[in-house]
Amino acid sequence: MNAVMRVLYLIYNEGYTASTGDELTRVDLTREAIRLTRMLHDSLPDDSEVTGLLALMLLTESRRAARTDGDELVPLDEQDRTRWDPELIREGTDLVDSVWRRREVGTYQLQAAIAAVHAAAAAPDQTDWPQIAALYLGLERLSPTAPVRLSRVVAVAHAYGPARGLALLHDLNRSHRLDENPLTRQRERAIRAHLLEMTGDTACAVARYREAAALTRNQVEQRYLQRRAHRLG
Repeated sequence: MNAVMRVLYLIYNEGYTASTGDELTRVDLTREAIRLTRMLHDSLPDDSEVTGLLALMLLTESRRAARTDGDELVPLDEQDRTRWDPELIREGTDLVDSVWRRREVGTYQLQAAIAAVHAAAAAPDQTDWPQIAALYLGLERLSPTAPVRLSRVVAVAHAYGPARGLALLHDLNRSHRLDENPLTRQRERAIRAHLLEMTGDTACAVARYREAAALTRNQVEQRYLQRRAHRLG
């Protein structure tokens, strides 16, 4: 079952942010992943992780329409939240609540809980980033992967400031080489660029944005990173 859920989540992720091409998303893949996960949930309604996986997909999918403006990527904190799908948010949040009460903690449930915290914020500055950072710490203990560690850096930076985020990123790179891992080397540079920009180190931020742009084959993401670099100089 773990292998089945992992494959479904990989299909969804490839659809949500396509690894190549001139479109950010592949709706055919996200819809098929959700359809199959609904079937799995119908067959195993009492499986907390299957429920968590479906909730995670629905809550993530609720933001899809707001992720682009024309052919340009819109980051989470700049998205028009009125374009988020309230029905998907409601269904996903109800699913998260239903399994959270069982006190059975799993990786998909934790990721769904993180997505639910984002969905509950009416504006970016209302996001409960300390709670998200705590949830990512719990997720990292269950699933100590490079993408999870990098996501915790983002949460810590938002919750406690970019300097602390950069310090955590330095420590994790020293221990786990996120900047060399194929799963995170591109995103590590993009995140580092954002944090450097926030601390005022524009020259280093520009260099990291350009490195990150060179490492992605998704043209929408590449244009976004190049535009950030050009804007800084």
